[in-house]
Amino acid sequence: MTLLKAAHSIFNCALAAADPYACVGRALTLEGGPSARKGRPLSKSDGSLTLKGGTLRLHGIDKTFPLCAFRKVFVLAVGKAAAAMARAVEELLAQCGLPWDGIVVVKDGYSGPLSRLACTEAGHPLPDRRGEEAAHRVLRRLAALSGHDLVISLISGGGSALLSAPPPGIGLEQKVSVTRALLGCGASIDEINTVRKHLSLVKGGRLARASAPATVLNLLLSDVLYDREDTIASGPFSADPTTFTDALHVLDRYGLRGKIPGTVLARLKAGAGGETPKPGDAIFKNVYTAVVGSNSLLLDAAAAETRRLGFHTLVLTSCVRGEARELGNFLAAIAREIKRRERPAAPPVCILLGGETTVTLRGNGRGGRNQECVLQAVIGIAGLTETLVFCAGSDGTDGPTDAAGAWCDGNTLQRAVGRGLSPDEYLARNDSYGFFSKTGNLIKTGPTGTNLMDLYMLLIGEDSGK
Repeated sequence: MTLLKAAHSIFNCALAAADPYACVGRALTLEGGPSARKGRPLSKSDGSLTLKGGTLRLHGIDKTFPLCAFRKVFVLAVGKAAAAMARAVEELLAQCGLPWDGIVVVKDGYSGPLSRLACTEAGHPLPDRRGEEAAHRVLRRLAALSGHDLVISLISGGGSALLSAPPPGIGLEQKVSVTRALLGCGASIDEINTVRKHLSLVKGGRLARASAPATVLNLLLSDVLYDREDTIASGPFSADPTTFTDALHVLDRYGLRGKIPGTVLARLKAGAGGETPKPGDAIFKNVYTAVVGSNSLLLDAAAAETRRLGFHTLVLTSCVRGEARELGNFLAAIAREIKRRERPAAPPVCILLGGETTVTLRGNGRGGRNQECVLQAVIGIAGLTETLVFCAGSDGTDGPTDAAGAWCDGNTLQRAVGRGLSPDEYLARNDSYGFFSKTGNLIKTGPTGTNLMDLYMLLIGEDSGK
């Protein structure tokens, strides 16, 4: 098997393990009925059963919820993985005997087959009118709930843009301009969400406020470092430890005060609308949160496949952050060190990392963080035999492109130069997509239906190059 085929096999195994449908099925089960004994999740084959009672168990926190305590169930699924997560809950609720309905909001192209709920598609990474309208529909539905109702919230990455409701006095266009500035300056997702939470009616715990006193089961698929629930999709049902002052500090850190609309800056300065709900607020009394999938799940599955393929494997970290180009240089440095120390005919080696980098835009090209990382590595691993760098987003989308990422080997630079392509020139204008579309090194999976950050691989084959 070539290194490239091995990399695709590893990535595909990681994606299979990150299936949101399976993640939800493992985390939330129905107990107390004939097919739910021993906590076994219900499946399609159980569709003829109708349970008039039973108990929901949220395994991540080992908490149970008797269904007889609730009048009805409202399902809210938002994010790139929302369709698959909602399908798992649909199948569970079909057995419970309670009335239920809900709202599902996904990125364009990320809809999936659902038996009862309909998917609403909206803009990502920049919010649009469809996402704004969906957010106000959600707010109206949550406001109508009582303490006898149950909310099952299914949140995955991308939810910040997909459910966007600017506060009074701030237009959607202004919100878009702020988001665009934050995405282009190299700010981390934590920093971006710190600002967005203070320019929203839904983020930073405000959906928990809107739904109180209903009970909320908040299932999260994490696309952020350290699986911080307040950062995943800007934490709509989670307490927010950040403040308006923190949001202003983010703007100052990247010199953005003069690049955003004056009305937005004035709101942040004044703390208009009051602070987001903080830890300890009584509105979170009936909110129960569990992270049902994270980047570690990707890495564990990837590592298992690399070992099956005969690689000596090291999972270096699940918390990569910083500039994409720096990671490209880092991977190249590791490759050169391994090649320098390796004995001839040493076993193949795989280094795995997970996380999410950022890109500071300097040009007007197209690309994404994974493609830019690999483009930098093209230079660093040039000439190395049996060496491959493979970086891809688990959601199947890298930046505003149709690629999940890119790969390169020790011959990529030579092939590129032969076609008159200069990696440095393409890096200068942030046009990694343009470069790899000409060299044939793009990774295209289409929408994967999941979103657990990125997977970075360095593969070194048996030939040491000596």
